[in-house]
Amino acid sequence: MIIGLTGGIATGKSTVSEILEDLNIEVIDADKIAHNVLEYKDVQKKIKEEFDDNIMAANGKIDRKKLGRIVFKNNKKLKKLEKITHPKILEIIDKKLKESESELIVLDAPLLFETSLDDKVDETWVIFANKKIQIKRLKKRDKLNKKEALDRINSQMDLDKKIKKADVVITNEGSIEDLSNKINKLIKNRN
Repeated sequence: MIIGLTGGIATGKSTVSEILEDLNIEVIDADKIAHNVLEYKDVQKKIKEEFDDNIMAANGKIDRKKLGRIVFKNNKKLKKLEKITHPKILEIIDKKLKESESELIVLDAPLLFETSLDDKVDETWVIFANKKIQIKRLKKRDKLNKKEALDRINSQMDLDKKIKKADVVITNEGSIEDLSNKINKLIKNRN
């Protein structure tokens, strides 16, 4: 069985993935893959061509913060970046899914629905937190101001739309222990 895990930024997907990994469940993390995809020379070359050479840091790698500031306040530029990175990300995810021998796999993908990855899973889980909590978490975690946090939230598919497509909705507005109990209960029901 493959479970597609998604939600909005700062709703707790990474925390859920950690809980699942602690239960010895294989998690394929699309964010980690996306992060690593910027290391591929062909991807870097296309990003440099699209966003100019000034997108590179002194160490010769993509300046992720600069790129983030550009794409999260300009949806057209975000779409251009996604057009460059998504094919490589999807290729790597496909390979990992095919090579896995696990009976239960969780595909943690923020853009699960937007990239049609939900077609590759048996069940979809959406992690939900209200916008006020998302902003608070983003400001603390990523050291963003309120406008930057809202830009990132608003650059994603509305959570209400994700909820309508979900098989399971998990509200994460309490403690990690509360969230862990919810996840453990869901996993027990899958066995």
